[in-house]
Amino acid sequence: MSHPHPELGRPPALPKGGLRVTPLGGLGEIGRNMTVFEYGGRLLIVDCGVLFPEEEQPGIDLILPDFTSIRDRLDDIEGIVLTHGHEDHIGGVPFLLREKPDIPLIGSKLTLALIEAKLQEHRIRPYTLEVAEGHRERVGPFDCEFVAVNHSIPDALAVAIRTPAGMVVHTGDFKMDQLPLDGRLTDLHAFARLSEEGIDLLLADSTNAEVPGFVPPERDISNVLRQVFANARKRIIVASFASHVHRIQQILDAAHEYGRRVAFVGRSMVRNMGIARDLGYLKVPPGLVVDVKTLDDLPDSEVVLVCTGSQGEPMAALSRMANRDHQIRIVNGDTVILASSLIPGNENAVYRVINGLTRWGANVVHKGNAKVHVSGHASAGELLYFYNICRPKNLMPVHGEWRHLRANAELGALTGVPHDRIVIAEDGVVVDLVEGKAKITGKVQAGYVYVDGLSVGDVGEPALKDRKILGDEGIISVFVVMDSSTGKITGGPHVQARGSGIEDSAFAAVLPKVTEALERSAQDGVVEPHQMQQLIRRTLGKWVSDTYRRRPMILPVVVEV
Repeated sequence: MSHPHPELGRPPALPKGGLRVTPLGGLGEIGRNMTVFEYGGRLLIVDCGVLFPEEEQPGIDLILPDFTSIRDRLDDIEGIVLTHGHEDHIGGVPFLLREKPDIPLIGSKLTLALIEAKLQEHRIRPYTLEVAEGHRERVGPFDCEFVAVNHSIPDALAVAIRTPAGMVVHTGDFKMDQLPLDGRLTDLHAFARLSEEGIDLLLADSTNAEVPGFVPPERDISNVLRQVFANARKRIIVASFASHVHRIQQILDAAHEYGRRVAFVGRSMVRNMGIARDLGYLKVPPGLVVDVKTLDDLPDSEVVLVCTGSQGEPMAALSRMANRDHQIRIVNGDTVILASSLIPGNENAVYRVINGLTRWGANVVHKGNAKVHVSGHASAGELLYFYNICRPKNLMPVHGEWRHLRANAELGALTGVPHDRIVIAEDGVVVDLVEGKAKITGKVQAGYVYVDGLSVGDVGEPALKDRKILGDEGIISVFVVMDSSTGKITGGPHVQARGSGIEDSAFAAVLPKVTEALERSAQDGVVEPHQMQQLIRRTLGKWVSDTYRRRPMILPVVVEV
């Protein structure tokens, strides 16, 4: 198995007749999925998603793929194929289309409807091409065939990309539920047919590669939900991804059976469920869904709220309810259902929300204590089955953290894919398919691009480090007034501390040391303000570290008069 090395440089020119594959997100992480394919100087992109921030990225709203390596080649892009409508696959599209709005978007009916609604908020009207399973479209030099796959959102597609260099199959996210709610199976017959033609490179979903066996059917959840509904005496509040149409359908069915009304809470939930209902993917009995404003007129025993926030996102509806920062107040006896899995890295945030809800008296039902979620990704048993059908000549695990990628690679090896034909890459690592063999040839820039409010890419790691220090250690400001000609201190030092845990009065012990250091510096002829600031920072920082074992941010201000 080949894998990236730190010493990788920029890739050489792509050999004539070769196909280049460059993942810009989704490898080594869960989210930010984006892969660029190049043949004959033209580019095809599969997915363009976002990653949601973790605790060590304070203030960040979203994390995007890095478009640097393709920014000067936007005119070479033939289109963006979107495998399905989850945020980690479509959330980055508006930011790429800001740079070139006329790049065609190619996807299924529901996927395009979701991205078009999102783009409307960005005031972008995209050029779209709707496809469905069985369709085959020529996109520049790329001959794309679309295959139905089952996932936790309707209308998910895999794509087979034919070029003179060979056929590449990208699974997108998939599982092999044999009893799907919508009856739409992963099309194993189509994959077997592609196998007969010859799959030169398979890019396969790795999320559940460590999980043995097979994913249970989605419909197994229905009986558990009915039991929860039967036992609930007050309101039921369900938190789910805003795009999990199948899960919401089961909630609606249970609510209808037990005589409850349903209201959607949160802009993305209202928008997405409205789209799914209008397109016929969500079956809603008449009168079942009501506006949240009418809930006050209903008894608690007849109310179901469906909201976002299943991953503990701080600004989502459920987190705000847990923090008593939402118009909907959790009361003793409410039932809260977290109908989703934990995305790696979100565990602390989710359990913080669970604790907050429990504090107010809610009965919280989650994956840890009830079967209210099944995964949308194939487990190891399904992947083995899938590889034996596809028989790829080369395998490249995608969509997963390092442990998932490696586990998926091992599964491929067990089914007979030669070790030297299995490529474990990471974001930015370039893989070339030349003369039937895939190998790593270089690396391009593929770091995190942070979205912070209206700012895109302006916040970097140094700023995040400063935010962490401010959040963990606080800040100390020091003000000094200095005679510009003599360097003599004419005012201060004055100190103010915020969030450091140190009382302002405690600094009386160190201010004489700061004054002494500044006077000695002036006697030596060092009166340049920046140097004086550095001197203040060193003197005060050493005292704080020695006395309190803390490292707050120290902000010295020297004013010349």
